[in-house]
Amino acid sequence: MPKPTDTASTQSLIMTRRYAAPRDLVFAAISQAEHLQHWMCPEGFTVPVTEAEARVGGRFRIQMKSPEGQIFVVGGVYLLIDSPKRLVFTWTWEPEHTMPGIETTVSIELAAQGNETLLTMSHMGLPSAEERDRHEFGWTGAYDSLRVLLAKLVLR
Repeated sequence: MPKPTDTASTQSLIMTRRYAAPRDLVFAAISQAEHLQHWMCPEGFTVPVTEAEARVGGRFRIQMKSPEGQIFVVGGVYLLIDSPKRLVFTWTWEPEHTMPGIETTVSIELAAQGNETLLTMSHMGLPSAEERDRHEFGWTGAYDSLRVLLAKLVLR
């Protein structure tokens, strides 16, 4: 399987978001399949299928459907789970994507700040600035949808 280290240079994407939700709830939302299906996709997409075995060595697989009906599938392996502080996993797109088979790494850190949670995500090893920008677009929509989901979960 190709790795980004096989290329001359790699790109990293770092994003930070603040959520009005406790850290335990944010961690559950980013690690459990029942929640991933509500937010883990770019704006306008849906998630018809999610699988997540949130344990070190466990796998996840997320199927995203574009507004035009095209399916994109990403999967990976959980490398580190330090609930509710940190989650690290590999990220590999299947053939329908512009970077199929290239394994990158996502690290998410959660910091409790009163009744809020600061999420810092690093997506490392992206093969080009163009892919970094595409992933920034996707993650931005996903994290906006996560905000909506967390607002609903907080009200429960």
